[in-house]
Formats: sequence, C-alpha cells, structure tokens
Amino acid sequence: MIEIKAKEDCCGCYACYNICPKECITMEADNEGFWYPKIDKDKCINCNLCEKVCPIINKPNSFLYKEKSYAVFNKNEKIRLESSSGGIFSILAEYVINNHGSVYGAAFDKDFNVKHIKITSLQDIELLRGSKYVQSRTNDIFKSIKFDLKNNKMVLFTGTPCQVAGLQSFLQKKYDNLILMDIVCHGVPSPLVWQQYIDELKQNYKQDIKSIYFRDKSTGWKTYSVKFLFDKDEYKNFGFKDIYMKGFLNDIYLRPSCYNCNFKGIERVSDITVADFWGIEKVLPKMDDDKGTSLIVIHSEKGKQLFDELSEKMILNEVNLNEAIKYNSSMIKSVKYNEKRNSFFAELNSGKELTDLIRIYTKISFEKRVKNKIKSIIKKLIR
Repeated sequence: MIEIKAKEDCCGCYACYNICPKECITMEADNEGFWYPKIDKDKCINCNLCEKVCPIINKPNSFLYKEKSYAVFNKNEKIRLESSSGGIFSILAEYVINNHGSVYGAAFDKDFNVKHIKITSLQDIELLRGSKYVQSRTNDIFKSIKFDLKNNKMVLFTGTPCQVAGLQSFLQKKYDNLILMDIVCHGVPSPLVWQQYIDELKQNYKQDIKSIYFRDKSTGWKTYSVKFLFDKDEYKNFGFKDIYMKGFLNDIYLRPSCYNCNFKGIERVSDITVADFWGIEKVLPKMDDDKGTSLIVIHSEKGKQLFDELSEKMILNEVNLNEAIKYNSSMIKSVKYNEKRNSFFAELNSGKELTDLIRIYTKISFEKRVKNKIKSIIKKLIR
C-alpha cells in the first residue's frame, strides 16, 4: 500500500484514490489544506495498485517526439479577452464537444472551491476558461474519464503537469481518443488559504461573491487584475498588488511537492502544453498587443495533427522554444523554497488574520530594498 513518509512526495493528484478496487483510500486535508491519501488498512487487500499508479513513484513515460513551439492567439477576440492568455484552450474544447466528446478541467463550485468537472456543452466552456490559482480537487474524475474512453468518446483533459501525469498513470495505457493538455505551472497554493481569503473579503464587504476572475484583462494582459464581483460592489486590484497573489508569487503557501516538482521540463506526458508567452514583446513584437498571447508546445504526433487541423482559428508563428522559456522558466524550474513557509502556517493555524500575515511575510525590509535598487542600477550601468 502507498505510504506518504514525506509530504513533498505526494502531489495530491488522486490517482491512488481512483484506482483502489476496495475504495479504502480517502483524501484528507492536513493542517495546511492540502489533500493526502489515508488508507483503511482493515479494507486494504495489498494489491499495490495505489503504488503502481503514483506518478511520483512511477513517473509515466513522455512521448518520443521533437517538440515544436508556437506563439498563438485565438482569432475570436471576445474569447481571447475572456481567457488568461491567448484563448487556445477554448478552441480545443469546442472541437472536442462538437465531436460529441467530453472536456474535463478546473472550475469554481458554488462556494468558490476549485474542482475538476466534466462538460459536454459549448456554453459550459466558460466555466473552465481562465486561471484558478489554487489546487483543484480531481475527486472521481479519473474514473469518469476512463469510462468515457472505453465508450469511444473523445476526451480532453486539462490540468497541472502532475494531474496529467496522475491521469496517465491511472489509465495504465495510451488512448487514441484522449487529448492531454497541461499548463506551465508556478505551483499550487493552499485551498485552506484560498478559502480564508475569500471569507475575509466577504466579511469586509458584508456581501456574497457572485464571480471571481484571477486574470481580468481590462487593465491589460501584462498588468492583469484580480476581480471579485459581489451582490452590489466590486473588488479589483492589480495582480501584483492583490494580497493573496502576493503570497502566492512569494511562494509562501504552495504545496510541499511544488518546491521540487517532478514534472518540470520540456519533455512532457501531455500532447500539448499551454502557457503565457511572457516576453513576447522581445521574441516576436508583432504578436504583442497586450491582449494575451499563448506559448504552445507540441509533444506528440497526435497533438501536432490536432493543432494543424485547428490552426485556421488561430494567429500563430513558430518560435524557438529555448528562447521562449527564457521568460517563463516555470516550464523547467521549480520555485525556490520560502524559508518563512512553516512559520506562516504555524501562525495561520494559531488563528491570526490571513491578510495581516501575508503582509508581514511578504514585506521587504528597507535594507533589502536598498540592495535591490543598487543591483538594478549596476545592471543598467553594465548594459
């Protein structure tokens, strides 16, 4: 049976939970809000399937394919502006649904927790569109996907690299009717922190939340805003100023496995990787209009055939991948462990206010600011 001795050895993909024939594995949240498997040893028959499908213990093989990469955005400007970057996921989702298939991705539930859901109608694509900066529960989704695949349905699954690897490990075989799309992931924040954040906002506004947008582009793609719509009012702040995003980008409350991610790299289990094409103004200025441009990396012949078939719906240019990832190193590098992380969670669990804690733990000392300013001046002088 699977045994998690160190929390960094579990990415919370739910593959073990989905594979267990006796349903003796539950996923339980720890004091940081992250889910880990718990086994009922009285029910366990020691089949070891949980170990066999763990993508960290048994990393699935990537495709033997020479990756191709593109700068891309959707020709449909409305969808592009409603998307986090170039609106490419929507093109793939439309294709699958129009072919009577199923699309699986991350969505908000009624309480604004994030979980994976299945959609089969075009109007529901908007539920999966856009970034959600919190770890998504996959629950029984892998079982549902396997059922669809065995019934010859086309399936598109989109998620973090560890979720895609977890699904592939769970399936234990390749399916021609399965399209795997992963994202370039910075790391997944704690669902506990996320819920406390939205609870504090509701208390401050004394209203219920109607909608949440992590990447509102009304202030531009590069200077996107976090936006909450309440019953009567609106909260809106630049992403780099929003307190929750500050903590996220300072790596204070990411899942332990994210600090040494097993799924970084150019070669992937997925057919297609999608990311923000940060640095597009340097690599390909003609595609920079600040409305969102995606970096697409193709990892398989299946992915290439699909991309080519749908390319008429896109504006695209092939790019050098090594040049592109200079500006989005999250594709190949894990974030650095924040030494303040344990202290942050200890104080959070003692009952201190979340937003106050994040301000304290993201505050840069005057001395450090001076040093950073000097470094910046020196760099400019060297150039």
